Formats: sequence, C-alpha cells, structure tokens
Amino acid sequence: MRTNLLSLQNTQSLMDMTQERLSTGLKVNSAIDNAASYYTAQSLNNRANDLNALLDSMGQGIQTIQAANEGIEAITDFVEQAKAIANSARDVASKTDIKGLQAKFSDVGVPTTPKTATGTSLEFEVTRTDGTTLDKSLEDAVDKVNAELEAADLQDKSLDDYVAQVKKAIEAGGTEFAKIVDIKVDDKTGKITFTAKAGYNIKATGAGDLAGLGKDPDAGTPTNDVTSTVAVNTDRQKYALQFNEILTQIDNLAKDAGYKGINLLQMNTLTVIFNEDRSSQIEVKGTDASSVGLMLDEAVNNWQTNEDIETSIRQTEEAISSLRIMASDYGNYYSIVQNRQSFTKSLVNVLTEGADNLTLADMNEESANMLALQTRQQLAINSLSLASQAAQGVLQLF
Repeated sequence: MRTNLLSLQNTQSLMDMTQERLSTGLKVNSAIDNAASYYTAQSLNNRANDLNALLDSMGQGIQTIQAANEGIEAITDFVEQAKAIANSARDVASKTDIKGLQAKFSDVGVPTTPKTATGTSLEFEVTRTDGTTLDKSLEDAVDKVNAELEAADLQDKSLDDYVAQVKKAIEAGGTEFAKIVDIKVDDKTGKITFTAKAGYNIKATGAGDLAGLGKDPDAGTPTNDVTSTVAVNTDRQKYALQFNEILTQIDNLAKDAGYKGINLLQMNTLTVIFNEDRSSQIEVKGTDASSVGLMLDEAVNNWQTNEDIETSIRQTEEAISSLRIMASDYGNYYSIVQNRQSFTKSLVNVLTEGADNLTLADMNEESANMLALQTRQQLAINSLSLASQAAQGVLQLF
C-alpha cells in the first residue's frame, strides 16, 4: 500500500509540472528546471528586446529622412515655378514691336564693343530688353543742328531748345529714335538724360559736337555729361515680385520640413543607432535648403535687364541640380536605414526563436503526457483503494 501511495504522489508531481508547462507554454520556467537553457534563453531574449527598442528608433529615423525628402520635392517644385516666372519675365519684352525701328536703322545686331563719342560724333545704342540691339550714329544729325544753330545764331539759347532742335533733326533724317527715347537736359550742369520707353533700354556712351554750347567732349572718350535712365517695365516688376515671394515660401517650407525636432533641411544631424552597444550607427548630415543655401538671390533691379533675369534663371538651374543631389543623398540614407531595419527585424526573430527552442514546451507532447498521467493517477488511486480494502479484510479476520 505504501508503494501505491508513493506512486500516486510521484504521478501528482509530474501532473503539476505538466500543468505548469501547459499553462505557461514553457518547459523551462526557472533555473531550477534547466539552468543552462534558462540563462542562455534569457540572454537571447534580452538582446532581442534591446534590438526591438532600436527598431523604434530606426523607424523614427526613416520618418525624419522621409520628411526631408518630401520637403526637397516641394522645394524643387517651387524652384521650377520660380524659373518659369523668370522665363516669362524674359519673354515680356520680346513681344514689343520694333519693326518700324529696324527698318529705319542701318545697323541691327549685338555690338561687341561699346559705342564712344568723339569730337564730331554722337552714337547711341538702343537695346530691347530681349537683348536685340539697334545702333545708329547721329553724327549727321548733330552736325546739321550745329549748322542750323550757327546760322540762326542760337548758341546762347537754352539746352532744352537745343535738344528740341536735335529731335527735329533726327526726325527729319528719317530716324524714329526720338519716338522711343525722351531727352532731357539740365541747364546748369549741361547733363543730358535719355529715358527709354517701356520695353527698351538705352545706353548713351558719348556726346556729339556741342561746340556751340561749350560742351565739346574729348576725342574718343565717352563724356561724363551724358547719363541714361530706363523706364520701369511694370510687367517685369510684377514677375520679380512673384519670384521674390517664391523665395520666401522656399524658406518657410525648409523650416517646416522637420520631424520630432530634427530638420535635415536646416542643417540638423540625425544619428541612427543600429546595435545594442552603439558600435554600429550612421549620421545623416543635414543641408541648408533655404533660398540662401540654394544660392537663390532676389530679383535684381526688378528684372529690368536681360542680364539680371539670366542670372536668376542660372541660379534656379543650379538650385535644381543641388536639390537633385540632396534627394539622391537622402534617398541613399533612407535605403541604408531601411535595410538595417529589415535586418534587425530578422535578427530579433532569430534570437527569439533560439530562446524559444530552449524554453518553449511542446504543447502536443505535454497534452499527451497529461492524459497519460491522468490515466496513471486513476490507476494508482484504484490500486491504492484495492490495497486498502485488502488490508481491511485481513483486519476483519481478527
């Protein structure tokens, strides 16, 4: 009977252990069960947990890079829009009709050397804002005026009267120069100012033979008594304002492209850790994607000259190239972090699986064991009951 009782107790102990395995799913629940497996599994699980925490950081790093990429794409759209505005401004003046002037002037083209004044000639250069230049020597006209002034004894008249005579002589000679250029003079200084109509630039590089008025320039040297001004092209001015507004929006967008306090487009640096001891990491260095960083200047002089517009167009083209390089760099960083994230996920699974192999219980096996132990327990109980009944039968004999 004692043997049956011990067998029943052993069976109960096995049933308790099996029940624990079934309830926890682990065959090693403490170091008592299996010290080597328990501590090895614990180490693997600890590393897996540390890497899991880094996965969150990697994910946030990817989002930071993605925010920068989105910002670059939007800024690129802005720069392309700015370039289109500059091209539109450049095209404004080309719509101006100067066929009448082309028919009147003998020289049409872009001179390679500036015009100068001598003691007997005055040359002007009229330039449309699209770059086409028209030049015409007014030597004959000035000589004619000088002759008229001398004949009429007008040397002592005001410069305004003199200029009026010049205009008449120009028009009499079949030149429509005076129709697109307004000439004004200062009686006290003798300074002559030439103002072009909208859509034209004028450059006066010399003065004619103004001997009758005591304004005789040095031979072959442009006189300082001649200045030129350009009437403001309001269409180009409007385009320039639009261009400047785009630059402001680029600056605002670059400021707003941050993620959780890190803005790669404002030269912040992002550090992404890849392993638990921080020995593997990558630094994503930020760049300046503002208008200053992209070397985009505001429209100079309201884009009144082609040179100023061409400068802006060149800057936008260079900015687009810089943005494409930035996008490529951040795309490379994005791929690196994403690959490390995928690798880390796989490594966590490997570590977890290794720990499970050491500690997890086979539920099918444990269920079968429980059924067998329950049968064994029932048999032990029956055996103990029979033994007890036999002992009682013997006692009844006395």
